[in-house]
Amino acid sequence: MAGLKRKFNKGHAFTSKCVSLVKEQRARLYILRRCATMLCCWYIHGDE
Repeated sequence: MAGLKRKFNKGHAFTSKCVSLVKEQRARLYILRRCATMLCCWYIHGDE
């Protein structure tokens, strides 16, 4: 029974680590998308 619990905890730690990495990557992509949009808008509207 204790071995099963250890495997569950190990799997849970792996899952929570993956979730935190996914959240971090989503945040980075959001920031990059916002920056790219801002730069495109400045480039397009800068000629006027």
